[in-house]
Amino acid sequence: MLIIAMVLLAFTDVSAEAKKQSDKVEMPQWEEVNELLPKYSKFTVMDLETGLQFRVQRRAGSNHADVQPLTSKDTAIMKAIYNGKWSWKRRAIIVISENGKIAASMHGMPHGGGALKNDFPGHFCIHFFGSTTHRTNFMDLSHKLMILKSAGKLEKYLEQTDPYDLVNAYIAGIKQQDPYIVSFISLQDLEWKKLLPRIENVNINRMEVLPAEDVGDQLTLTIPVEINWQIKGRGGRNFTGEILLVRFLGNEQWKVDSIRFLEDNKITIPK
Repeated sequence: MLIIAMVLLAFTDVSAEAKKQSDKVEMPQWEEVNELLPKYSKFTVMDLETGLQFRVQRRAGSNHADVQPLTSKDTAIMKAIYNGKWSWKRRAIIVISENGKIAASMHGMPHGGGALKNDFPGHFCIHFFGSTTHRTNFMDLSHKLMILKSAGKLEKYLEQTDPYDLVNAYIAGIKQQDPYIVSFISLQDLEWKKLLPRIENVNINRMEVLPAEDVGDQLTLTIPVEINWQIKGRGGRNFTGEILLVRFLGNEQWKVDSIRFLEDNKITIPK
């Protein structure tokens, strides 16, 4: 009986470890994913926030994957993820195939051509770590943040990045209306889920960068910026001013003083 119990216990440990490994989300480079998910391959997309899943087929793409939902039902699920409206907003996703689970990012806007009978007017793009857009040779920052989020590596990245990349991530989080990203960078805990839908778009037009040695062990840092906003119901506006960053120790992550930043931009903070 003792031997049987020991065998069963060992089997349980192995099964648990196998399950743990199968649940692991990997973050391979695009060159590897390009081989794992070739043209015409089919796989499942799971939205990280909602848990909703739909099936797609890769149809094209060399710098990233151009894909289409397989059926009309899959299209309906994808549209539900975007609250019934197609959008260029990036979302963190997990791609599930026979090769395992891969961290990825998608937008939700049909464009270009489509070949499947799925009520989806075109295709959409899925990005993986190291993939690029059609127009640049660099990773799109918003896609990069979403991929890191899917892989469980976002917080470590934000903790270790320099203050200027942190500001870019903060503005990208606002642009993508992602409260998880923004709240992790913000000094204050605000009602981001109420605030972010008011902001239709935001872009940094200019940011002044100081040499690394000028930052040193400072605990506060003001970064001059020029920002363009699109506010729902109020149109566009430009802001020229500063973003204040603070930290409590010289080796800690920088945080953005969101209250000061939003008040300077005349954006009402929800109570």
